Amino acid sequence: MFIVIAFMFLGGVIGYLFQKKECKNITRIITVLIWLLLFLLGIEVGSNPDIISGLGSIGVEAFMITMGAVLGSCVMALLLWKLIHKSKK
Repeated sequence: MFIVIAFMFLGGVIGYLFQKKECKNITRIITVLIWLLLFLLGIEVGSNPDIISGLGSIGVEAFMITMGAVLGSCVMALLLWKLIHKSKK
């Protein structure tokens, strides 16, 4: 867990140091890395026999929690997007 926090902190420091530097392809790079992480997560989940064997017992509750989390993330991302673009105008 400390490694994850250290990487997040390191990324923040590097981002702060290079905030004045323009990276033209950074959005494309981030998108590719996110898709790669999601793909690797899918491989990890799919190869775990405990998770696969428990899929039948997860049920509607887990599906509703997942959909709620996704919907909440989308709504908050939209609000943040509007807030950021409103302040730029």
